[in-house]
Amino acid sequence: MEPLVLTFDIGTQSLRAVLVDASGNLLSKKQIHFEKPYFSQSPGWAEQRGEFYWDGICKASLELKATSGDLWNRIKAVSITTIRDTDICVGKDGIPLRPAILWLDKREVEMTESFPAKNQMLFKAAGMTATANFIRKICHCNWIMKNEPGIWQRTYKYLMLSGYMNYCFTGKMVDSTANIIGHVPYDNKNARWQTSKDLTNCVFPIPPEKLCALKHPGEVLGEITAKASLETGILAGLPLIATGSDKGCETIGLSCTTPEKAAVSFGTTATVQYTIDRYVEPQRFFPPYVSAYKGRYNPEIEIYRGYWLISWFKKEFAEKEEREAQSKGVSAEELLNQRLAEIPPGCEGLVFQPYFTPGVSMPNARGSIIGFSDVHTRIHIYRAIIEGINFALMEGMKTLERRMGTKTSEVYVAGGGSRSDEICQISADMFGVPVCRIQTYEAAVIGSSMIAFTAIGRFDDLDQATASMVHIKDKFEPNMEVHKIYDRIYNEIFVKIFDKLKPLYNISREMEENNVTSV
Repeated sequence: MEPLVLTFDIGTQSLRAVLVDASGNLLSKKQIHFEKPYFSQSPGWAEQRGEFYWDGICKASLELKATSGDLWNRIKAVSITTIRDTDICVGKDGIPLRPAILWLDKREVEMTESFPAKNQMLFKAAGMTATANFIRKICHCNWIMKNEPGIWQRTYKYLMLSGYMNYCFTGKMVDSTANIIGHVPYDNKNARWQTSKDLTNCVFPIPPEKLCALKHPGEVLGEITAKASLETGILAGLPLIATGSDKGCETIGLSCTTPEKAAVSFGTTATVQYTIDRYVEPQRFFPPYVSAYKGRYNPEIEIYRGYWLISWFKKEFAEKEEREAQSKGVSAEELLNQRLAEIPPGCEGLVFQPYFTPGVSMPNARGSIIGFSDVHTRIHIYRAIIEGINFALMEGMKTLERRMGTKTSEVYVAGGGSRSDEICQISADMFGVPVCRIQTYEAAVIGSSMIAFTAIGRFDDLDQATASMVHIKDKFEPNMEVHKIYDRIYNEIFVKIFDKLKPLYNISREMEENNVTSV
């Protein structure tokens, strides 16, 4: 019998348990939607119990086993991919000491302690003092050290969500080198924890003994324990294979293993990511991530709110489509996307900047929309949001191409927005290259499974796994005449908006911090 891989994928809104074969077919799947993905004890916080995710894994696994029949007996390996930058403090017994802090948590901590004198001098010489201070302020670990010293003292290991899940499966506190994506002292270039000699180690001063062991993608993290077997229904002793983060596995699952292919995610956070065999910083002071393809790197640009903006638009402006969708048994997005053709490229002068959530490189950014006139409708705004996200992704692609010295020939898309033919065609027209969709929207599951199949010897390497498991289902060719319109808007308007508005953003941030805008 052909072997199968059982792969789990934990996202922000849901988790999936999937049985995958060596041809890239999803033979059986169970999805658990999170009724409450996180809770907020204070404005801007986003936390969730670590046990919440394990309970979901167990539920999905047992339900999948109950419906998959004899397929379950063909499982030869297990893999898991999770959201990034989500941290859990655990004690020696592996029990979480406090809720996990999610990637979208926006808490900050004021650090009064100065950096060591040598580091201060080097930060100043490199022009990265402001960046180092900002990163230190938003580090979850620093907030815990400052505000919950008792919890920090009792913390045995400071784990990524992936590391905690690995512990639940195997009883070992170990993680993949391609999972360490967050505000932690990690040396991405050498795929290891930093030492005290590394320049930025002082930004997130986690003692080495609180950090877990690391293994490379494709290595065995451990075996499913008897306890985990009882709770999940998975056969005890099966290997849990190290893979990578959800975005990293998605990139591999889209077949983007060489730098001429761009992996674009139209998810809650929109991203453009490449795979390259050299260490290339996507932006100054920002490392490329360690790829789930061993020995390679993933330079990436993020648009933090991405297709969350569609949810925002629906909530604020699409009550009509929400009602109509319920009566027709379809999604509101489907109805909105059907109307995109009503609006010409460029939205008759309406240009949207999607930076609703500031990032490290744009700490005071805000969203904006310019060019309103009396011809514009809410559907103009909807299309302008989609174009604005793509303009930001175009800027990221061009930045990465310059830094890597490469040229993009194809874009492979995943995430919720990629399900829309209309959005895919708009994207092809904007990027000016073909946009491809593979056989499934579960690209991260495919990528994680590819690594696991290779690890158990089903394939000689990931390139062979890609040829067998990734298949282009749809290709959207660009209309180059329309692309010329978008190219001009991008060069003459979009890329100039941020610098023009930056002084106003700075004033707005200052007023907000001083409560000038509150009554």
